[in-house]
Amino acid sequence: MSNTTIDFDRKTRPAWIDRLIIAVLWLAATVAILVTIGIILSLLAETIRFLEKVPLREFLFGLEWSPQTAIRADQVGAEGSFGAIPLINGTLLISAIAMVVATPLGLASAVYLSEYASKRARDWIKPALEILAGIPTVVYGFFAALTVAPFIRMTGGQFGLEIASESALAAGMVMGIMIVPLISSLSDDVINAVPQSLRDASLGLGATQSETVRKVILPAALPGISGALLLATSRAIGETMIVVMAAGLAAKLTLNPLDAVTTITAQIVALLTGDQEFDSAKTLSAFALGLLLFILTLCLNIAAQWITRKYREQYD
Repeated sequence: MSNTTIDFDRKTRPAWIDRLIIAVLWLAATVAILVTIGIILSLLAETIRFLEKVPLREFLFGLEWSPQTAIRADQVGAEGSFGAIPLINGTLLISAIAMVVATPLGLASAVYLSEYASKRARDWIKPALEILAGIPTVVYGFFAALTVAPFIRMTGGQFGLEIASESALAAGMVMGIMIVPLISSLSDDVINAVPQSLRDASLGLGATQSETVRKVILPAALPGISGALLLATSRAIGETMIVVMAAGLAAKLTLNPLDAVTTITAQIVALLTGDQEFDSAKTLSAFALGLLLFILTLCLNIAAQWITRKYREQYD
């Protein structure tokens, strides 16, 4: 009787309701697309104004970042240097440290939860990991500045190392802890998507569970895990508060994780803080950095989606 009632309701439902639902969904999708286009156009317009003052070659390949120009019309500022290479270097350095920390922790937790943990343990551990994703980034920044950075400096001092009070290592380590839930959650979903028949076949041939994980499950899930790692990398590249509070604002071209460095996001915050004159190259450079960051993260996201989409079909 209930099935008959449901079918009757579907047949007698006015057609305009379906059209209304489709229109609402179409409107929501259109708004999202228009907002994205608006962001791109606003960044592009201000970037063009910036490139009228600073050559593109200097911005993309310059080795010095020192935007010390006048920020108001009544001030006299020095000629600034707008080479983005030190900022890109700092961004990639901190992101690399974060991924070195987060990748083994995230993958190990995902493998444990999907292959070894009991249902009761999974019900406790997975929510505990997800709590890390809900902590505000400013809290991570305080933790990095007040706990991790002093610990690294004190430990390094015992071995005679000169470590800056704000370092890429401190920011990268805490950022890695922050993105562990992202890698763990995405990798867990990918591993669980591997067909059970592959596990059964491996175990049936006499392989142990650890051998099955290493030689069957992880290779099968590798494309999806690669996409998860790329998405986590883009998340690390876009982080701001941890970098501002733990890595500093020194634009240095260095690969030493014990030095203070800065990133694209940290410089955007610094450039747009306080009294601003939006006709100056210093302020307009923030929009150029924003567009550069947008392109960088977009490329990573596209690569992650392409990898996931291309290889996921093989395991449906």
